[in-house]
Amino acid sequence: MKSRLKYNICFIKQGDHILLLNREKPSWMGCWNGVGGKLEPEESPTQSMIREISEEANLTEADYELFYKGIVTWTVDGQDLGGMYLYAAELPTQFPYPTPIKTTEGILDWKQLDWILNPRNQGVASNIPIFLNALIYDPACYEHHCVYSDGKLIRHNSTPIKMVAEQLEAFRH
Repeated sequence: MKSRLKYNICFIKQGDHILLLNREKPSWMGCWNGVGGKLEPEESPTQSMIREISEEANLTEADYELFYKGIVTWTVDGQDLGGMYLYAAELPTQFPYPTPIKTTEGILDWKQLDWILNPRNQGVASNIPIFLNALIYDPACYEHHCVYSDGKLIRHNSTPIKMVAEQLEAFRH
């Protein structure tokens, strides 16, 4: 299935920690961010997310529970440049997953939720604090739209949506 959005991202939770990837490549090179990537041709967003979690975190679908949480879109310097499907995953607290782990994409490590959300933290992708609480604690799905100017996040809007990932390609434009 062909999807309108080209990317996906997942935040894997275990207890009060989130598994983040410090990326070695753009975008968000050098920042902590979720696990994800680009959808392959004819791949549904959910199929792509399962594949990306396997490739980047070496977790199988049986290891976690996956939840579709909406989309993140962005406008950069006045141009709508796309977005990504947003997912959360829950890894059981008894599941052993020691970190840090060096991967081809960067370094995976568990970060405490309060560290990620600290307003003085400049080490995470700037849009994560905008949607992470809703992603983890709110059962609803949202479109989180971020507006950037000169490389800085200047505003955002979170709007509830009632669609599943595979229906979203008709949602935008």
